[in-house]
Amino acid sequence: MFFLQASGSSTIMQFLPLLMIPVVFYFFMIKPQMDRAKVQKTFENMLEKGKDVVTGGGIIGKVNKIDGDIITLEISKSVFIRVLKSAIDKNLTEAFAAKAGETVS
Repeated sequence: MFFLQASGSSTIMQFLPLLMIPVVFYFFMIKPQMDRAKVQKTFENMLEKGKDVVTGGGIIGKVNKIDGDIITLEISKSVFIRVLKSAIDKNLTEAFAAKAGETVS
């Protein structure tokens, strides 16, 4: 049997799902990740001396000194460690502050 097909719109309709995959991928995967990165970067830039923070590894400390991208945390009396700004986790810090009854801006 021989079937006749309209070549114009049927070809576009066949490739439409393939063309939509990158668009869906962008809005469900890439854009949300870029938004989270922007919020994290803003949080890192707002860090200041005296704030209680939590690192991604779970270390709780108070910001003692900020030197560019390196932050010195006081984790106990007279015990200091140096971590990168990017190691400070916004979500963990907010959870820690909420549990402690504080607010983190």
